[in-house]
Amino acid sequence: MTSVVLAIAGSDSGGGAGIQADIKTITMMGGFAMTAITAITAQNTCGVHAIAPVMPEIVSAQIKAVLDDFDVAAVKIGMLSDVETMRAVADALEQGKPMQCVVDPVMVATSGSRLMQENATAFFMERVLPRATVLTPNLPEAEIMTGRTIVTLEDMIEAAQLLRKRGAEAVLVKGGHLRSQILTDILVTARGIHRFSAERIETTATHGTGCTLSSAIATCMAQGDELIDAVDRARTYVREAMMSAPSLGRGKAGPMNHGLGRGGPTR
Repeated sequence: MTSVVLAIAGSDSGGGAGIQADIKTITMMGGFAMTAITAITAQNTCGVHAIAPVMPEIVSAQIKAVLDDFDVAAVKIGMLSDVETMRAVADALEQGKPMQCVVDPVMVATSGSRLMQENATAFFMERVLPRATVLTPNLPEAEIMTGRTIVTLEDMIEAAQLLRKRGAEAVLVKGGHLRSQILTDILVTARGIHRFSAERIETTATHGTGCTLSSAIATCMAQGDELIDAVDRARTYVREAMMSAPSLGRGKAGPMNHGLGRGGPTR
């Protein structure tokens, strides 16, 4: 049976992140991608040039149309730029059946552009974060949500524990921003703490890594993987996509190779 994954996210005209990365990832991981687009961005590897939110009622209608007709196994939530969009998403999902939900708190683009309005963070913490089967912040996002500076693995663990107290069932704090040759992601669940470590990949193909990882985790969970296995398989996919990147664009952060040239690690 095909595993259906609903990606709720913004559109990236450059194709490396956002809903474009979600669709590519879910497909390559062996799932069937459905979408609800929350915003249109004009961006490329050099930066984000414009953002236009989709009307909240249209965001809600997209989600409702998918949930009314299809057996969605998992949801991935990405870019939610404002309170009105967050409310539309939260309300629409609450009307559907309970589903596994991967929440990627997209707050700042790789280029540094703000993608979530600052006044929306508190609402995100109240209405969106508690829906997370797993929350997947990078270090800057975890710092924003916890109000703490994160520079060590212990800091990452404490941040994840705080975010679990705020309502996320599990939290994966990504360590890509640490100044270390060996990078570690920390997963904190009700069962304890799990560390995923690997050597840093020297590459500029970092655009869309968070979108890709969260979509891959959602697809693996939709296919029945336990969370630790889902994270492990998703990390492998992201690393292979980074290492085989096509060197596109003139900016500092280029896209990965979601296709991998050999079908990806599908089930």
